[in-house]
Amino acid sequence: MVDSLSDRLRFWLVFLLTLALYNPAQGDDMEINDWFKDKPKNRWRFVTDQVMGGVSSGNLQFEILQGQNVARMTGNVSTKNNGGFIQFRRKLTAVEESNGVEIRVRGNGEKYFIHLRTSGTVLPWQYYQASFDSTDEWRTIRIPFNKFSGSSDWLNEAIYPPSIRSLGVVAYGRDHQADISVSMVGFF
Repeated sequence: MVDSLSDRLRFWLVFLLTLALYNPAQGDDMEINDWFKDKPKNRWRFVTDQVMGGVSSGNLQFEILQGQNVARMTGNVSTKNNGGFIQFRRKLTAVEESNGVEIRVRGNGEKYFIHLRTSGTVLPWQYYQASFDSTDEWRTIRIPFNKFSGSSDWLNEAIYPPSIRSLGVVAYGRDHQADISVSMVGFF
């Protein structure tokens, strides 16, 4: 009994220490509209479900398209091996009070998602999510925070903007080819 209690205490001590030392807000204070200018590879991270054993694959490129700095994510989303996502995301600092996310996109007609992580989304699989449909024409989409839903019942229903720590553009949840270009991300 003492060993199992000791192991549990050790686990919780390590867990709490990890939480105390983890600082998801590290990033720069660059204007949101400049996210795809001046070395965007230093700010954006491409992630696939391969981090958890999935087989989805893809690529993130930064291009100048029709005079705009653009992030373009392409790839194959596969639900094999309990997978099903590719995404590009970036850490945020100092998000001001706002009502939602604004994004200028064009894509291949598939449904995509915005994932937000906050100071309250501690576990790797926790996030707030909202979907949007893409078209082959550029368009600006506004998604109010009240349209985002949490990935867990443990998360608050409402999103407090200053608590937002990262934003991701995600191809998720079903087998499909992803091809989405983003020229602007911001808050309104």
